[in-house]
Amino acid sequence: MSKQTLGAYPHMLGFEQLERLLERTAKTGNEGYPPFNIEQTSDFSYRITLAVAGFGEDDLSITVEDRQLVIRGRQSDDSEGRVFLHRGIAARQFQRSFVLADGVEVGEAAMENGLLHVDLTRSKPETIVQTIQIKKG
Repeated sequence: MSKQTLGAYPHMLGFEQLERLLERTAKTGNEGYPPFNIEQTSDFSYRITLAVAGFGEDDLSITVEDRQLVIRGRQSDDSEGRVFLHRGIAARQFQRSFVLADGVEVGEAAMENGLLHVDLTRSKPETIVQTIQIKKG
């Protein structure tokens, strides 16, 4: 069985980047930590909310790398001198990636009650009508 590509459809020109984007999205993994929500806050804006209880602002980093929003968390080990009888709160690092479409920009990020909110905006697409002149050959 052969893999069907977007190049097999002659009326879909220039969509090779979409195919690479889908492959990259599939490789981001399905890790479950930390849990997150994605909500649409208006017609052209979104909010990603991650549950990052136990992480401080200095433990988190947010970057955009090649149209991919990457949120990383790494807690410092502050258990020195402490004796835990039970340790159920994970102190592990994480990385969450979100592929961004063209025109989506990362706005501000804020911490509130153990939740990290990252706001995104999408620019309104322009409708362009272009007339192409035909040259006589």
